[in-house]
Amino acid sequence: QVQLVESGGGLVQAGGSLRLSCAASGSIVSVNAMGWYRQAPGKQRELVATIISGGSTNVADSVKGRFTISRDGAKNTVYLQMNSLKPEDTAVYYCNAQGRSSLTRRFDVWGQGTLVTVSA
Repeated sequence: QVQLVESGGGLVQAGGSLRLSCAASGSIVSVNAMGWYRQAPGKQRELVATIISGGSTNVADSVKGRFTISRDGAKNTVYLQMNSLKPEDTAVYYCNAQGRSSLTRRFDVWGQGTLVTVSA
């Protein structure tokens, strides 16, 4: 089994910054991609940013230039640096990881979510 542990959420004023972390642990042979998604009240979950093992990233237009995703492959950890936060960034942020737990078994797991609240 593979587990994700997220940290770093909280309350911040508009214009402030937060850094989210997500560490994967358990039966891991390789992690191919990690990413962050968010879900605001009454809305569907949406992609924020993803990063693959080669380092390529995909960042949503709504956060481009403000959020940066990075990864420590040795620690199977992904980070989301969030700057210039806006009230509309308020949401529960979920970490996702995809990879292999053996030569024949893949995993696609989600973290429990961490709440980010941005006050005006």
